Amino acid sequence: MSSDEKMRDSTAIGFAYGIAAYTLWGFLPLYWKQLSEIPPMEILAHRILWSFLFVAAIVYFEGTIHKCKEVFYDRTSIMRIVYATVLISVNWGLYIWAINTNHVVEASMGYYMNPLVVVLLGVLVLKEKLSGYQIISLILAAAGVLIITIQYGQFPWISLNLAVSFGLYGLMKKMIPVGSTVGLAIETAILMPMTLGYILFRQIAGIGALGSVTRITTLLLIGSGVATALPLLWFARAARRIPLSSMGFLQYISPSISLVLGVFVFKEQFTTTHFISFGFIWAGLLIYSVSQIKSVRYKSVQSVQR
Repeated sequence: MSSDEKMRDSTAIGFAYGIAAYTLWGFLPLYWKQLSEIPPMEILAHRILWSFLFVAAIVYFEGTIHKCKEVFYDRTSIMRIVYATVLISVNWGLYIWAINTNHVVEASMGYYMNPLVVVLLGVLVLKEKLSGYQIISLILAAAGVLIITIQYGQFPWISLNLAVSFGLYGLMKKMIPVGSTVGLAIETAILMPMTLGYILFRQIAGIGALGSVTRITTLLLIGSGVATALPLLWFARAARRIPLSSMGFLQYISPSISLVLGVFVFKEQFTTTHFISFGFIWAGLLIYSVSQIKSVRYKSVQSVQR
C-alpha cells in the first residue's frame, strides 16, 4: 500500500471516529432522559465515578499510568487540570439539568455558540487577532442572543454557560501537555473522592438511586461512564487523523441532532423568534467555517510553494 493510500485510509478512519463521536454526543439527551427520576447532582456524581473507573481501566491496559504520575510533578499542569475539572463538572451538571428540565433546545444553542466563544476566548486570553470574517461571525451570534433575550425578557444563561464552560475547558486542555485519556483520568480522579462520598451519603441516608430504581435504570446509571468517555476517546482519535477545519464542520452534528430531538421528540417550544435567533447564530457559524477552510487552504498552498 502506497503512502497516499495509507493517508486516505487514515483520513477515512478519522472521519468515521469523528462522526461517531459527535453522533453519540447528539443522542445523549435520550440517555439522560431515561434517568430523569434521579436528581441531576446524583446523576453527575455517578457519571464522574463510573467515568473514572472506565478510563482508569483503559489507562491501565494501555500502560500509560506513568504519564498520569508525571503530570503531578508539574505544578502548573496540575493547577490547569484542577481548573479544567471544575469547568467540565459545571458543564456536565448543567447539561444534565437542562436535558431533564426540558431545555434541550437551549442546550443545543449553547453548543452551536461554542466555536464562536472559542474565537472570543482566543482574543481575550491568548491575544489572537480577529479576521474580518470572525468579527462578522461574532456580531451575528451576539445579535442572535440579543434577539431572544429581548423577545422573552430572559437572558439565555443555559446556552451561554454551556458554551463558555466548554470553551474555557478546551482552552485549559490546550495548555496541558497530556493526552485526552490521561487528562480525563486525572480529572475524574480529582473529583472521585468527593462524588463517591456524595453517593455513599445518599445511599446511607436511604435516598440514593442504587437499590431504589429499576435494574435497567441502574445499568444506565453505571453505563454513564462509558457514554461519557467513549465519544471523548473517539474524538481524540479523529483529531489525530483529520484536519481541524473538518473537525469544525463535524462538531455541528451534535447540536443539530439535539435540536431535532428537542423539537420533534421532546416537543419543546421552537417559535419564530427561536428560528430567527438560531438563524443569526447559524449564519455566523457558516461565515466562520468558510473563513477557516479558506485559511487552511491558503496555508497549505503557501507550504507547498515553499
